[in-house]
Amino acid sequence: MMDTNGLLFYPPAKQTNLINPVVLAYVGDAVFEMIVRQYLVAKPNHKSNYLHRQATSFVSAKAQRVILERWQPLLTEHEADIVRRGRNAKSGAPPKNADLADYRQATALECLVGYLYYEKQTDRLRELMEIAFQDSSAAAGHFEEDNR
Repeated sequence: MMDTNGLLFYPPAKQTNLINPVVLAYVGDAVFEMIVRQYLVAKPNHKSNYLHRQATSFVSAKAQRVILERWQPLLTEHEADIVRRGRNAKSGAPPKNADLADYRQATALECLVGYLYYEKQTDRLRELMEIAFQDSSAAAGHFEEDNR
């Protein structure tokens, strides 16, 4: 059954609060990247190399840690709890290019995004993503410098 207010074709089999945080992060990772890609395609430069570099500046573990730090003071108590669950979840070893602390924070951010997506809290998700995109050119340059 399709959700007419978004892109939720297959709702989860469990209530969102009963879904393993790693599973929420799994979905949140895809949702986060899709929103980033939509944001970048809404900009005028559509060269594939540019799009890829800019997307990477948002979806790396380090970039997501920085974004979560921006979000942290604005989170509700419930959202902060979801973030804690995501950060403390046993999600395996980080990719070889990611710091463990950054990886856990990225998992926490993705867990929150997955939760908000499944709860159909699109306005809240949009609000948080707008914060992520604020001053994105400066942030993208910062992330690129860190990744050299």
